[in-house]
Amino acid sequence: MASHEVGRSSYRESYAFLWRDSAVEYTQGAVVYLDPGDLFAREPYLAEFRDTENGATVAMAAVHIVYGDSRTDRTPEIRELASIWDWMGEVYPGSARVISGDFNLAPTDRSWQPLRYAGAQPAITRGATTLSKSDGRYTSLYDNFWYDTKALQVTGTGIVHFPQLLGIDHQTARRLVSDHAPIYLTTGDASPGFGRMNSTVTASGPSKGSGSHCIDLNTALASELDRLPNIGPARARDIMDGRPWADVEALTRIKGIGSARAGEIEQSGLVCGS
Repeated sequence: MASHEVGRSSYRESYAFLWRDSAVEYTQGAVVYLDPGDLFAREPYLAEFRDTENGATVAMAAVHIVYGDSRTDRTPEIRELASIWDWMGEVYPGSARVISGDFNLAPTDRSWQPLRYAGAQPAITRGATTLSKSDGRYTSLYDNFWYDTKALQVTGTGIVHFPQLLGIDHQTARRLVSDHAPIYLTTGDASPGFGRMNSTVTASGPSKGSGSHCIDLNTALASELDRLPNIGPARARDIMDGRPWADVEALTRIKGIGSARAGEIEQSGLVCGS
């Protein structure tokens, strides 16, 4: 199912959803976002789908944030995603919400705070999805899923390094396919089913901590940070103000957190990567 072409001037493109009929069915609400403030260069495309086995529904928005000349060009669209998130809750009541796509900003950027406050979190917090121009490196983490952790049980996420899978270099991959690597998430007892592709996939399963996810110092809400040892509401705000953080030890920059307290936070196993 594809949208009509959206975009300004000559830079136009279509969004699409693809699904397997035996497992998923489209239910309602396929629409291009009306964008009342005319903030998006390419308005997001939304639709609701149902799991044919258990009846669970998910509302998805496909997004491609404008790149522009600098970060400031991307900020207005990123902040407006919080309005889309709230709108999805009204249009698709009872459905888990997911906003997915190429955001052209890492999930640690402070522009994401309105969406975080609305209740969304990024599914992928480590790795990179954009292909470098000249070598085999992957650079920025621009592609992601933002979802409601209370409504959707995400059990795994990953980045598929398709140039290695196809046996081509990055220059060829960028020219013929894309300069972005695909991403995925799994829910419930699903598995990605890549089989022998595992060597070309950066995957992560359920993380330590409460529920299925660890606490990421660079993306977590204040209420999540408050669960860490020695961290109350005030220090949670200090952590959010001091982002980005390279590791737990770096928290010693915050007044009242010495090496001993940072060690207790590390040993709790609640922080991603600890």
